Amino acid sequence: MNTTSTHASFTGSIPETYDTYLGPLLFESPSADMAKRVSTALGKPARVLEVACGTGISTRHLAGALAPGSELTATDLNQAMLDHAQRVNGDLTGVSYSQADALDLPFDDASFDAVVCQFGIMFFPDKARGMEEMSRVLKPGGVLAINVWDSLDANPAGAISDSVIQSFFETDPPRFIEIPFSMHDVDVVRDLFAAAGFKQVESAHVAHQAEAQNHQDTARGFVVGNPTILEIEKRPSVKADDIIEALAAELEREFGAAPTHYPFQKIVFVADKPAE
Repeated sequence: MNTTSTHASFTGSIPETYDTYLGPLLFESPSADMAKRVSTALGKPARVLEVACGTGISTRHLAGALAPGSELTATDLNQAMLDHAQRVNGDLTGVSYSQADALDLPFDDASFDAVVCQFGIMFFPDKARGMEEMSRVLKPGGVLAINVWDSLDANPAGAISDSVIQSFFETDPPRFIEIPFSMHDVDVVRDLFAAAGFKQVESAHVAHQAEAQNHQDTARGFVVGNPTILEIEKRPSVKADDIIEALAAELEREFGAAPTHYPFQKIVFVADKPAE
């Protein structure tokens, strides 16, 4: 994640909780889809940069999909996320990790064949600058692939989580859950690509069904597996466990008894950088 605000504070136990409870639900299927798209677009060994790699789920899928001989540099602003990614992924052939700010990437111009950013750009404090940086380090003819979540309406587990969390606060409730789902306007994202010099951009809405073994784990992920918990901890009158119980009950009312499935939907954008 790539801001210096609380919304980017994936510190302490948050990365492990995030990976354990939200990773299988939110990121496994989209990561596999993204890795396949990037590998197909490249078609040969390549040097790839991953921006905002988080806990390394996308990294793992990319490493398994890229052509043999490829090099993958996985970056994130949060060292705690990188540490967790390295620990859970172990040694992946051709993969290295580096702390980096997406708005000031520490890499030379035109040094990568592809740049990938999965569910990261929503957190950039300056999204246009982030796109410019990803374009800058990309070779002419190289591939830029990003994805974002569709709206909360298209991702009801997220919408329910946001609503239940906010219901516990009379004023100034935690709003983190809204941020990941805030870039669902395709035209806005296309404009960012255009401003960074890309001429043609392919986009697709992609849905997946995520299996939930129990609603309690899902609720725990949405409440304590992200910076929402930092806001909750500022109000000692509100207990995270109480929110988790209420959210688990609401998820069961909406989706039925577990095991069950939650629908999620993302939007994928892939573009080639114009050749000079």
